[in-house]
Amino acid sequence: MSRIGNLPIEIPDGVQVTISDKNLVVVKGKKGELQQSVDPNITVSIEGSRIFVKRHTEQKEHKAKHGLYRSLIANMVIGVSEGYKIVQELVGVGYKAQAKGQVLELSVGYSHNIVMELPEEVKIETTAERGKNPTIILQSHDKQLIGQVAAKIRSLRKPEPYKGKGIKFLGEVLRKKAGKAAAE
Repeated sequence: MSRIGNLPIEIPDGVQVTISDKNLVVVKGKKGELQQSVDPNITVSIEGSRIFVKRHTEQKEHKAKHGLYRSLIANMVIGVSEGYKIVQELVGVGYKAQAKGQVLELSVGYSHNIVMELPEEVKIETTAERGKNPTIILQSHDKQLIGQVAAKIRSLRKPEPYKGKGIKFLGEVLRKKAGKAAAE
C-alpha cells in the first residue's frame, strides 16, 4: 500500500490539468507549463478539482512507480502555481557571484572566473551585502531543473569540512572536522 500514491492532489485555482490518451499529463498555470509522461501501468484521472493516481497491480515495480508519479505530478502543480526557490551562500574570503541576464559569473578561489549559462526557465539573482556572505537566489516552476542547476553550481566548489569554505545551501548544516593538533 502506497501512502503517498493514494493521496489525492488538489488542483488550485488558475491551474489547468489535461491528460492525453497517451498518458501525457500537462499542467498549465500562471508560472508556466510542465508535462510528464506516465507509465502505462499507472492510471491518472481527474475527478472534480482533484487528481487521482492509481496502479493496476500489486507488483513491486508498480508500487514504486505509483508514489513516484504522484509526487512528480504534485510537484508540477505546486511549481506552476507557486514556484520553487533555492538560496545558496558563498562562504570564503573573496568569493563573489554576479548575474548578467541568464549568465552567472563566479569567483570562488580558482585562478579564473567560472562562467555558467543557465536555462531560460530558471531566474537568477545575486546579492552581496557588506558583512554578509554573497548569495545566489534561483527561482523556477520546474523542481527537477532548479535542483539540477543548484547541484551543478554547488559542485563547482563544495564546502570543505575544516573551515566550511565553499558554496552551500542557505540553512545547510555542515559537519566540521577537528584540524591537526599543534605539535609542541
